[in-house]
Amino acid sequence: MESTKTNLFLEIENIIKGLQPATITEERKTILQPLIDFIQHKVDHQEEIRLNFICTHNSRRSHLSQVWAQTMATYFNIKNVFCYSGGTEATALFPMAAETLINSGFQIQQLSKNDNPVYSIKFADNEHPVIGFSKKLDDDFNPKANFAAIMTCSQADGGCPFIAGAEKRIPITFEDPKAFDSTPQQAEKYKERSLQIATELFYVFSEIN
Repeated sequence: MESTKTNLFLEIENIIKGLQPATITEERKTILQPLIDFIQHKVDHQEEIRLNFICTHNSRRSHLSQVWAQTMATYFNIKNVFCYSGGTEATALFPMAAETLINSGFQIQQLSKNDNPVYSIKFADNEHPVIGFSKKLDDDFNPKANFAAIMTCSQADGGCPFIAGAEKRIPITFEDPKAFDSTPQQAEKYKERSLQIATELFYVFSEIN
């Protein structure tokens, strides 16, 4: 599907235009195909598309995936896409993950101050912000049925063979940037992972007709 002019923030739009989906391997495309098929089926039947990105702590990869997926749906003008995230346990959105999104042009506002803050994450002036906070995958904030459960880490993938209410379970795992926390490479590795997730989700939504 051709991208149409959207009202994404300029810095985000420039990052998207600089992504290189041609670098995605055939092996990785095979892993991404079930997500493409799920979204395409929903589009064909004019049904709402609910995507719940799941990781162990719902603190890094699942949030980056949720935010980029919602952004790409808007970029490619695919309607009725609702992106969520959850974990096998709740912790907090890791500050470096939020900082990585800010550095990519997202406008983030902290809505609460506690051990698990709630954030408003905006990617466009006139689009509803993504609400980011750590939660268990079955939290009341998340859908209860008719959604795809996308497993973004191998630990959650292995630990959750069954996701209640999920219409489809899709493993698309990413390496954890947490391995570089408190190292000189931390910011670089979080950016690298964020751009990988953005590139792969760009590819997914670009395949939708």
